[in-house]
Amino acid sequence: MYETIAKANGDVTVNGHAPKMDFETFRNVINNELTSTSKTRHSINPATTEPNAEVPVSTLEDVDNAVAAARKAAKPWSQVPVEERKEKLVAFADAILEYKDEFARLLTQEQGKPLSQATGEVDMGATWLKAFSQMNLPEDIIEEDDEKKVINRYLPLGVCCAIIPWNYPILLACGKIAPALSTGNTLIIKPSPFTPYCDLKLVELGRKIFPPGVLQILSGGDDLGPMLTAHSDIDKISFTGSIVTGKKVMESCAKTLKRLTLELGGNDPAIICEDVDIEKIIPKIALLSFLCASQICMMIKRLYVHEKIYDKFLAALVEETKKFKVGNGLDDGVFVGPVQNSMQYEKVKTYFDDIPKEGWKPAIGGKLPENGKGYFFPPTIIDNPPEDSRIVTEEPFGPILPALKWKDEADVIAKANDTKTGLGASVWSADVERATRMAKQLEAGSVWVNSHFNVAPGVPFGGHKWSGIGTEWGTNGLKAYCNSQSMWIFKT
Repeated sequence: MYETIAKANGDVTVNGHAPKMDFETFRNVINNELTSTSKTRHSINPATTEPNAEVPVSTLEDVDNAVAAARKAAKPWSQVPVEERKEKLVAFADAILEYKDEFARLLTQEQGKPLSQATGEVDMGATWLKAFSQMNLPEDIIEEDDEKKVINRYLPLGVCCAIIPWNYPILLACGKIAPALSTGNTLIIKPSPFTPYCDLKLVELGRKIFPPGVLQILSGGDDLGPMLTAHSDIDKISFTGSIVTGKKVMESCAKTLKRLTLELGGNDPAIICEDVDIEKIIPKIALLSFLCASQICMMIKRLYVHEKIYDKFLAALVEETKKFKVGNGLDDGVFVGPVQNSMQYEKVKTYFDDIPKEGWKPAIGGKLPENGKGYFFPPTIIDNPPEDSRIVTEEPFGPILPALKWKDEADVIAKANDTKTGLGASVWSADVERATRMAKQLEAGSVWVNSHFNVAPGVPFGGHKWSGIGTEWGTNGLKAYCNSQSMWIFKT
């Protein structure tokens, strides 16, 4: 399939495979042309603090050129039959997988996550692209009689922009590319200044598959996002990132009434009931607390354990956490890499600094490594801190977890909901009926019973309260890139 589509675009393939692509040089993609800028910048490898390669610093002129190309391509792309658009998504996924090893290594170098987790993210990105090729938004006949037919249909918005965070740059780019392009929109990607490299290579690869102007990318500094959100000829912004920045994005978009999807931060509670099989669930709880150095919006951030099993559960969790090797993600056996950047390092460090100041009791960890390079923290569990502690009320976005006791069901549900965020939450119990009843009372966009952080491309994902506006993925995610149109057809 890749060979057929590439030939149709006038590209050359070798034995049906994606053309060779280097992973040393990084440029913008505007109208399918590789471009750079007079000024460049670089990010830092968080495991070594050594500089990564230079990338462009886009200007307003670059933004205008990309938006103009996207606008020119929008109408023709929307008229490409939907099945052909989906075929290109599959071809794009297959081309990415041909470079799986290169993308995974580059991701570890720029983001810091262990190579095995980076490889998994590349696979997930391809999975999301292919999954959306199987989804449809058919016209719905709302009403029909001898006189008339009323149809609900969905039309592409036009030019969209996706702002990608630094924790999952490949997956979250693919998770926006797939619904935007499959519904007939054009898309401009803005990667995080901390992790531009994989996204630049993704779109460079995409130019071999998609027509000019359909998929573009601009790398830049902190001023690039505002240029895009304020641009009068962009129809939608899909933003994943912090609550603070999300509010600024929303304010900027309001000036031109852009459509907007926000996926923001969370402070996910996990409620552990007294009847759980501790030995069985401890590996899951540990993994779901410290995966990606806890830099995932839906990691377990507050662990509520029933007082009857608290001591035994905490001891078992400490032993499991001791198994996690901390280090450079390229080294064998590493599970916890560095936090991604110096800004995040300094933020997480304030929680570690508070341990002696606030009298918190670490069950494990709590002390920073001495005289080492890189933005590393040891996986740390705080034993039953006060409910009003920063470590409980805020989202550290780093590997430090509060474990708290509970005994009353109504009280623990109230505490779990006592936050401005509402992204994810879970209940763990051998009594599934009880756990489900408790879970239905939790105020979050995704709720799990006896699990946490399960996601799938066909399942809508979004937050309640300050954790976001709108949803991504699934048919809801497709609709988020469309205008709804009600069509009344009178037969006589």
